[in-house]
Amino acid sequence: MNKAFTKEEDGTTPQRLPDLPISEHPNHVTPRGLAQLKARADKLEAEIARLRANRDYMADSYPLAVAERDLRYVEARLASAILVEPPEDPPGHVSFGATVTVVDEDGIETSYTIVGEDESDPNQHLIAAFSPLARALMEARVGDVVEWPRPSGLVELEVLAISFEG
Repeated sequence: MNKAFTKEEDGTTPQRLPDLPISEHPNHVTPRGLAQLKARADKLEAEIARLRANRDYMADSYPLAVAERDLRYVEARLASAILVEPPEDPPGHVSFGATVTVVDEDGIETSYTIVGEDESDPNQHLIAAFSPLARALMEARVGDVVEWPRPSGLVELEVLAISFEG
């Protein structure tokens, strides 16, 4: 294509970054996860307003482009959110939103909470519902032994307790 017909960045218009990929998984969220998404949207809106109010933002529009891209992502996640309230009468099995205490083959007890994708944080033992560990635990009952497929091999976990926040 002739160079005369292409638009180059001239620094006068803010750049638009490509959108972040949206997961193909259903966007189930806990009440806490929904609140976190809303708080993140509010924070991003404030950051965008601050950047736009700064007269020098055109000199470096990248921070604004990042904040706008992130806000588009969070708004899409909010629009597709499926709120899953904790059950009033907890079922006797593991389901979305459950905190599950397990013991492994070495006798080490750990608790995991099954949450939505945006709320997951493995370091805090918040695991996404479609993760291998959550899938292994789903529908398990206290006393059940489940097999968790890990790259290092199968790990057997015994379910000790199931609880729901709320």
